[in-house]
Amino acid sequence: MATPCVYCDSRVERHDPVYVRDAGDDEERAFCNYTCLAAHIDEAALTTGACCEWPPG
Repeated sequence: MATPCVYCDSRVERHDPVYVRDAGDDEERAFCNYTCLAAHIDEAALTTGACCEWPPG
């Protein structure tokens, strides 16, 4: 069974796939490689508003 990449819809088996699962979620998402994963993160703005607080000292 061919698994499509979440980002580009290519068959992940033809590449160096990366599998991602959200915490508490049983569904695994497949990406061709880290490039497709990074592009998906950027286009979906998944890091917008996410930051750590760092108090100096």
